[in-house]
Amino acid sequence: MRKINLLTICLLVSVAIKAQTVALANHQLRIEWQQTKEGWKVKNLRLANQSVARPSGEYTLLYSAEKPADTAGIHFQRANGLPWPDTAYKYQINAWKQATTPVALNTAGEVYNFFPTQAKQVSPAEVVFTYSSPLFTITAAWTLDHGDIKVNMQLQCKKMGYYSLSSSTAVVIDKADMAWAVMPGYFQGNAFEQNMVLSYAYGQGVPEMPVLYRERCASTFCPVITTKENVSMAVIPDPGLGRDPWESDHNTHQVWQLALSHMNRRSQLAPTIYYPVLGEPSSLKQQGDKINFGYRYRIQKGEWNKVLTHAINDVYGFKKALSLRRNTQSLTSRVEQMHHYLLDRQTSLWKTHQFNGLTIGGQAYLGGVVGSKGDAIKNADYGAMWMLANTSNDQYLKDSVLPYALNFKLAQQQTGPGFFQGAATGQYYLSDSKTFTEEWGDFVEPVSLTYYVMLDIGNILLFEPGNDTLKNRLALGAELLMKWQKPDGSWEVAYDRHTHQPLFTDIKDLRPTFYGLLVAYRILKEKKYLDAAMRGADWFIANAVNKGHFIGVCGDARYAPDFATAQSAQALLDLYDLTQDKKYQEAAVRTAKMYLTSIYTQPVPNRKIKTVKGVQREDWQISQAGLSFEHGGIIGSANGAGPIMLCSHAGMFVRMFQLTGDSLFIDMARAAAIGRDAFVDSATSVATYYWNAMNKGAGPYPHHAWWQIGWITDYLLSEAQLRSGNKIVFPRGFVTPKVGPHESYGFAPGSVYGMPAKLIHEEGLVKCDNPNVEYVLAKGDQATFVVLLNDVGSREKVDLQLKAGRITDLGSGKQVNDRSMVLEGYGIKVLMIQ
Repeated sequence: MRKINLLTICLLVSVAIKAQTVALANHQLRIEWQQTKEGWKVKNLRLANQSVARPSGEYTLLYSAEKPADTAGIHFQRANGLPWPDTAYKYQINAWKQATTPVALNTAGEVYNFFPTQAKQVSPAEVVFTYSSPLFTITAAWTLDHGDIKVNMQLQCKKMGYYSLSSSTAVVIDKADMAWAVMPGYFQGNAFEQNMVLSYAYGQGVPEMPVLYRERCASTFCPVITTKENVSMAVIPDPGLGRDPWESDHNTHQVWQLALSHMNRRSQLAPTIYYPVLGEPSSLKQQGDKINFGYRYRIQKGEWNKVLTHAINDVYGFKKALSLRRNTQSLTSRVEQMHHYLLDRQTSLWKTHQFNGLTIGGQAYLGGVVGSKGDAIKNADYGAMWMLANTSNDQYLKDSVLPYALNFKLAQQQTGPGFFQGAATGQYYLSDSKTFTEEWGDFVEPVSLTYYVMLDIGNILLFEPGNDTLKNRLALGAELLMKWQKPDGSWEVAYDRHTHQPLFTDIKDLRPTFYGLLVAYRILKEKKYLDAAMRGADWFIANAVNKGHFIGVCGDARYAPDFATAQSAQALLDLYDLTQDKKYQEAAVRTAKMYLTSIYTQPVPNRKIKTVKGVQREDWQISQAGLSFEHGGIIGSANGAGPIMLCSHAGMFVRMFQLTGDSLFIDMARAAAIGRDAFVDSATSVATYYWNAMNKGAGPYPHHAWWQIGWITDYLLSEAQLRSGNKIVFPRGFVTPKVGPHESYGFAPGSVYGMPAKLIHEEGLVKCDNPNVEYVLAKGDQATFVVLLNDVGSREKVDLQLKAGRITDLGSGKQVNDRSMVLEGYGIKVLMIQ
């Protein structure tokens, strides 16, 4: 009898224990909940045999009977103690106001933290939790999907008011255990930063407040935290929860439906999302209304970028959506038409002025410049200017543009003695006041010396290697860069033009300023310049790359991180090419991977019909997915204008794919470059700059056509090198100033299947009837080469018109008699005409 009673007791205890736990498990993950007096809590979350962080399982709901205030709740100071924002920077003031409301700082509303009171193991593959209160009822269904934990929540409102539902905190990561954190589009870093201007406005470090980030600058909805045990964890909302930036027929980029954070409301470290956003229209609910909210946790071994790739491709279908992209005009055709645009003084707004006995030339700049009365002129991409003039042998460019652009460059550099001897005194010339000036103040930056002296003169010298005047000017600039370089290898952000005192002392020069000395070494061959460049790069790696901290180069945005990050990756690659020191190549790859978070991957492109300026477009034609920021984050232009069409990073991404095999690079390069015709002005073939302008053309920035010729050429030649397996290679020059990493070509012969050949631009030599097929032209001693590139992933037929001659397919070695041919998806065909 005692044995029977003991057995009965054991069975009862076993049933009780089972009733107190529920679990989900597969070969990758196991999550187990336990019933406590406070409710159902996560008892353990394991990845394979490894416990993941500190279990929690807490849920959070925010509620407000009234619409939360939209005024700033807290005031902030810069690292140097001065107030923020800096009121001279008008473009950032409104964005900062929006970023410091009680909702954005996550201090608004009544907070309901709770654990579910009921749990039901529906099946081995699903657990459902419920919780009810006088204000709301919540149901949450949990399932496993390989390495993902999927959660579908439903909130039933019992009272009118504003509701915001948070993702559950499955686990909490101890702050001391954080190795890296990423909020794509906003910040990345390996440590917390107390100063909120640095962490929140500049993305330098992890904010210590549980702030909420908007989807308008969230490149990918995937906040990620990587632990010191090399486990990465993210929360990813279901597609469709974020705003559609162009709903039906108007711009809705700034609508706020979804918020992301690296912390929960308790300021515990845990990737978190909120839907809808408290106080926004979709959060106002009546009694009986419901909110449905789906998301997934991704937990896996390895660094953060693996999780990011999963979110981008597997959840948001970025790679799949690439198949929607088609051209109505080829990139090659755009370059040809922009050549015509630049030959027309009226459309290109080419101006010449007298300055100190020189006739200087540039294009009118109608954007914001301090002191401008509509009289500013500027030149953009000197490498592209000299490249097009020489590859096309265009006499107008050679006689009527290049000499005056060169004079502009000579006038731009201070040669007289003094603190700024050798510096570029400003990137803009104001014709009324006859002075050079910076974009947003009366100061001089070392990085502007790198850009507008070293890079521009360096690119010209590649085409004019015997120009001793330019060599002397390059040396003058290099000596000043070395003089300004600090013992640790760094530079100041800027110097006041009058007092010579450092400015912007609240931020560091986390930009590729060192690259100017690399240019000096490559042209002038003096080792001291290479040594100084390496000291600068070493400091940059330690303080920028290793920490994930960067600033940008746009003065009107007060140096919010921008495309200079992509440029830094190419600068480090070029330094590796010179030194063969692997640390520079490794740092370049890490920097490029961080720049992946400056590319929009949401919303998912589709074929939905929308209306843009009275024209019907399919959604993918105007999609933000695949485009990069000018500058994102809290204070960048992407908050209002969305991404940009200037895809300077495309060629560098192709090179990174060839180096690393990471397909995200090549997919992003192609998504940026291909099928963007809805943003191209039909009259000039110049793409607009900002997404929100759609097909406005050059607008107030006529010089952008040079940058577009530059990046397109860099992208096409990089694709040709990749697809040919390095059988087509043309020497690269230096990166262009300011906008990113595309580099110049055409100053020296390249190689096509082992035969020397010069890059040429000769309109009419080839006619191609398929806009999805590009052609690159080169000429050798005995033959002309036509490199055909299929822009899309499907097989494409193309009919060519070529000049007469014996045509050989260099891939097969066979003679070509039929001018109609087929290219495989993303294929290449190289023809030799003898």
